Amino acid sequence: MRDLGAGFGYLWKGQRWVAGHGRWFGFGLLPGLVTLVLYTGALVGLWYGADDFTAWATPFADDWSSPWVGLFRGSLTALLFALGLFLAVVTFTAVTLLVGQPFYESLSEEVDRTQGGEVPESGLSFWRDLWISARDSLRILVRVALYGILLFALGFIPVVGQTAVPVLGFCVSGFFLAEELTAVALQRRGIELKERLGLLRGRRMLTLGFGVPLTLAFLIPFVAVFLMPGAVAGATLMARELTARPEDAEGAGQGARQSAVPLTLDK
Repeated sequence: MRDLGAGFGYLWKGQRWVAGHGRWFGFGLLPGLVTLVLYTGALVGLWYGADDFTAWATPFADDWSSPWVGLFRGSLTALLFALGLFLAVVTFTAVTLLVGQPFYESLSEEVDRTQGGEVPESGLSFWRDLWISARDSLRILVRVALYGILLFALGFIPVVGQTAVPVLGFCVSGFFLAEELTAVALQRRGIELKERLGLLRGRRMLTLGFGVPLTLAFLIPFVAVFLMPGAVAGATLMARELTARPEDAEGAGQGARQSAVPLTLDK
């Protein structure tokens, strides 16, 4: 459970970092704003079209008596929109990182620089880095889509579909959201996608402590735009712990947990 608090601590430390470096925060808003406009239009379209789609997909329910047909199709509509939100949360980060690739790379390097020690560089050209990021993001999105389809199907199970499935959905979203964000720093360290996923699975609670609260926050309109620069900064700090030597990682983890404690006390 300590890792959960440590993960949230890195999220908080990232937001504090950009708050103290206003220039980086200001530039970081632009990619998110562009992506937000595109995603808002898509979700609005899904909101207005979901009823018609579920009616078209369930013609066998046309003869059902009221209120069963309304409850059945209403549940499916809610699940469809939840699936859309699930995909939007994860893909929003991937698209925003691609749009803002040069900025977020520079931001991540600056975070490393302010923490002292080595500032890793990939040594690859901009276009090569962009290609690797796009390729890995596509691989992640395929995984997310498969999980989304599975969770959507499980949503038909009574009780479980309305309780456990949404929780699992947020955990899956949080995990892959954390992967997308830490990829900025880990890719600079020459760590491939398979190894990145292994690092995050090895510290699953740390990853969820960072990614799940961010996933929930991203559901609030406009919040994702304002949190993205700090999320990249926090993910860079977390990546430093994931790739540190065991004795260094222990010290970094303790520092992150201590930074999370005052939040609880303040409340």
